[in-house]
Amino acid sequence: MKAKLQMIKENALSAIHADNADLEQIRIQYLGKKGELTGVLRGMGALTPEERPIIGQLANEVREEIEKALGAKAEAEKNAMLEKRLVEEKIDVTLPSVAAKMGKLHPLTQVQRTIEDIFIGMGFSIAEGPEVEYDYYNFQALNIPENHPARDTQDTFYITENILLRSQTSSVQARVMEQQKPPIRIISPGRVYRSDAVDATHSPLFHQVEGLVVDKGITMGDLKGMLETFAKTLFGNDTLLRFRPHHFPFTEPSAEVDVSCFVCGGKGCRVCKNEGWIEILGAGMVHPFVLENCGIDPKVYSGFAFGMGVERIAMKYYGIDDMRHLYENDVRFLKQF
Repeated sequence: MKAKLQMIKENALSAIHADNADLEQIRIQYLGKKGELTGVLRGMGALTPEERPIIGQLANEVREEIEKALGAKAEAEKNAMLEKRLVEEKIDVTLPSVAAKMGKLHPLTQVQRTIEDIFIGMGFSIAEGPEVEYDYYNFQALNIPENHPARDTQDTFYITENILLRSQTSSVQARVMEQQKPPIRIISPGRVYRSDAVDATHSPLFHQVEGLVVDKGITMGDLKGMLETFAKTLFGNDTLLRFRPHHFPFTEPSAEVDVSCFVCGGKGCRVCKNEGWIEILGAGMVHPFVLENCGIDPKVYSGFAFGMGVERIAMKYYGIDDMRHLYENDVRFLKQF
């Protein structure tokens, strides 16, 4: 039996040290439940009491040598594999890296943030409101009752009889005036929705920036001075402002506001359609009925409001001739900005 154990040891060690040895298969063959060494141990019942401890000790020594050889070979294979990976996956950290492709803000976002920065610099804060709005805040609180003709020009998308997609961010003004006592100085940027056919200058979804100031002694002169500061900051110090009388239900008096063309300086060109002026927003003094509807005494307080379309500002700022370019996601167009 000693000779058999010696043979098992020699055969096992020879198999372990062979190239491409299957270590798991060798372990099963010699040390498994049905392995060769286990078979020898099962035959120890036929030995004399004197032989059993000698053969048992020898069998344990053989098992330990085989297990030790298996462990050493497994560790060697692991280290060899790691060394191979280190060689194959070596990276030269001194080589220049591949430049990551960085995206940019959409031109509409760039223009909106520029507008926000200008007004924040003048002491305004940003107010937000829901895009799914009540008819009351979108129309009635702004002096546009049911069946008022002004609703025809702001035909929007109704969800129920009283809930709609807001057609203007002026609804935020009404909410702010209900919840906040004067003085108030806010702008409200955001998306608005109207049932307009898509063309070069119209879209059923577009962006507005609405502004509101309410305090004691606010006049049309304050509105004019603030808008002049805004226009000169956005379009340049040589920009001129022109007010044209207009009508909005929620302001009285009201005006359309034009700026001198920032391309030709007022001489007339393609951008301003040879008029020398570009319309950028509507504005006026807050109507007393609107102040009353929001719980503000018009005999004590006055205010002005204004609103501008971000798409129109972006088109005129960048010289874009078709609003649809802003929504088509053509990277060749967007990467210019």
